[in-house]
Amino acid sequence: MAKKKSKSKQKEKEIDLDDLEEELSADDEDAGKIEEIEEFDLDEISDEEEIEEIFEEEVEPLEEEIEAPKEEIIDERLYTVPLAKARRGPRNKYSKKAIRFLKEFMNRHMKPEALVISQEVNEAIWKRGIQKPPRKLKVRVTKNVDGLCVIYLA
Repeated sequence: MAKKKSKSKQKEKEIDLDDLEEELSADDEDAGKIEEIEEFDLDEISDEEEIEEIFEEEVEPLEEEIEAPKEEIIDERLYTVPLAKARRGPRNKYSKKAIRFLKEFMNRHMKPEALVISQEVNEAIWKRGIQKPPRKLKVRVTKNVDGLCVIYLA
């Protein structure tokens, strides 16, 4: 039950060493010369020199940030807004109604020309989802010269 070896496996290629050496020497001539690198000590190079060498330019200091003009705040108040009434009606509208109640409360008390609810207040109301907004919310409201009211979390 011995298997016969195929003729291709029986005839292996014979490699001539002289031909192999000639091919290798021809490749070496094509490759060209190898540049020699000077030895250096890592302690000699400082961090700044290393960075300059990498980027090939000087490291410039960052420009000073331009301060935004401060808005004149006319009024600033703290309120505890009752949101319990938002829990009347369909359960899947509680947080939407809480936002609406917050806007109505601020319009009634601050009488703004425009009203902005900050992201943190919105996230505080929606934190537990649409069905479970907080019953009370403590907020800080600022009003500027233009009549813009901004609601922040207190």
